[in-house]
Amino acid sequence: MPTYPVLLGGVSVPGEGWVHWPRSSTMLHDTYDVLALKARLDHGRARPGDDTDPRLAGRVARSTPAQADTALSLARAAQPSWARVPLERRLAFVSAFHDLLRDRAEEFTAVLVAEGHPVRVAGWALAAALNLTHPGTLEHARSAMVWEGAQAGRRVRLVRKPDGVVCLDPARNAPLLTALAGVPTLGAGNALIVNAPPSVPLSVAYVFHTMVAPLLTRFEAPPGTLSVLCAPARPVLRTWLASPDCDDIFFFGGSRQGAELTRSCLEYGKKPVMELAGNDALVVWRDADLPQAAEAALERYQGSGQLCLAPKFTLVHPAVAQEFTALLRSRVEALRVGPPEDPDVVLTPVIKRAECQDVLDDAVAKGAELLCGGELVDVHSKPSRRGPFVRPVLLRVGDLRAAAQMRAVAEETFFPLMCVIAPQDTASDTPADDEGLLETFLAFVNANRYGLRNSLWARDPHVIERFTDEVTNGGVLKVNDSHIATLPVLPIIGGTGLSGGVFGEANIPFLRTTRLQGISIGTGAAEHFDHLATTTLPRLPPPQPGKGPSHPGPAHSPEHTGNREQAAAQELTDHLGI
Repeated sequence: MPTYPVLLGGVSVPGEGWVHWPRSSTMLHDTYDVLALKARLDHGRARPGDDTDPRLAGRVARSTPAQADTALSLARAAQPSWARVPLERRLAFVSAFHDLLRDRAEEFTAVLVAEGHPVRVAGWALAAALNLTHPGTLEHARSAMVWEGAQAGRRVRLVRKPDGVVCLDPARNAPLLTALAGVPTLGAGNALIVNAPPSVPLSVAYVFHTMVAPLLTRFEAPPGTLSVLCAPARPVLRTWLASPDCDDIFFFGGSRQGAELTRSCLEYGKKPVMELAGNDALVVWRDADLPQAAEAALERYQGSGQLCLAPKFTLVHPAVAQEFTALLRSRVEALRVGPPEDPDVVLTPVIKRAECQDVLDDAVAKGAELLCGGELVDVHSKPSRRGPFVRPVLLRVGDLRAAAQMRAVAEETFFPLMCVIAPQDTASDTPADDEGLLETFLAFVNANRYGLRNSLWARDPHVIERFTDEVTNGGVLKVNDSHIATLPVLPIIGGTGLSGGVFGEANIPFLRTTRLQGISIGTGAAEHFDHLATTTLPRLPPPQPGKGPSHPGPAHSPEHTGNREQAAAQELTDHLGI
């Protein structure tokens, strides 16, 4: 059984007990017996043979409050030395991680599947991790982290300097992918502390123990550059807030918790990097490739909709609403449950099953039509009141105003439920002309309080241009592409509004965990600094009628033709009356 102690400053040390993780598929087929096995092991009541049970995927040590304090002091001591390592060397570390991840892709995917990700969802996570550290991404980071030029005979640099010690609390629904934002954070020159969530710790511990930490040693990072804890989030966050050795808190969680934590960060002088909820829109125009658009909308159901960056509702042009809805419905009804090892399965057990039913009831009560889904089922797709799965839900509503009042549209929904908003030609809130409808759709998207991703399916260049120019909501916009797919350079996370908080934007960890510094290096040749000589002078206003000619100034005098910069400066001071 793979075993991961506490990683304290790059050194494995004992914790105060263990969190055991059974293979997800065994919990689906033999739920109570496997959970009883886990409980016995986690609470020190193991029976003979429990610790060698083949149903176990691994165990992760629980860290102590004292270890959280030690990790901070070690990080503070190590970070200046790591920041002095040349940027190229740190980028080479990230590149080496990318290569190692590619080499161990099968093993990486297997750990995610054991943790509960279906094979297809694990493949998407692998692609996202590879794009996060792709050579193209690193090339962009190289250009964004350092710029150098010349101004007024001086060397001028714009350089991003590391914030210092970054403490990262991953998402519970996607712990590994969110924790991997720490790799470019390290590449930027920061020390890193990651708190693997005790509810799902295995994959985070696996990657940082077996891949990230050995690579840091290989690249001669000082001890203390990386620590990996495993403890409940609230006490760890309080420790980070109170410590002078924490500079940034990189948090993945709900919008309400993120807002509270942002206030605390500002109070304690920490930089908040908030990755919060998502409520993405997918827009389908009259000339869209409807089969491809339906496939993109189907991404709503990856991981049973428990991905923050999946599309949550779809706006469809009335001219193609019926055809698009039929295409999407046929695909949704074909989705089936099963163990995560099944390569055709994308659905996972749903945590918020009761809330899913509440949101469904709310939508139907406010005028939505239930097209399919909503029943609880077991892993064999048999109806069961205790079933961990929800048959994928598809709703349709024909009124924009009614849709805006539904929780299924106005809130983040973390379960397999999508609402297709297909305004009827005769609806009072649907403009008769395309230009008016486009205005309405753009306003609807921008009115969303969340802002993670939005996407559009259209062929008309005018529609595409307006969408990309005028949609201000969201950290990422996708056009005629997979909604959830990732690309090198393009940010994977980050958003506006309730998705990113008041400092929210598209999140490139290299940039979000650094700060910009301007540097000027003089040659020492000049006796003093001529402030005006380095500026582009404003154009003087034309002479006003009746006022006579402008003062000719020294620039028109023959004796000044050899020094135009000084003449121009004199003309400006004369004009200003200085």
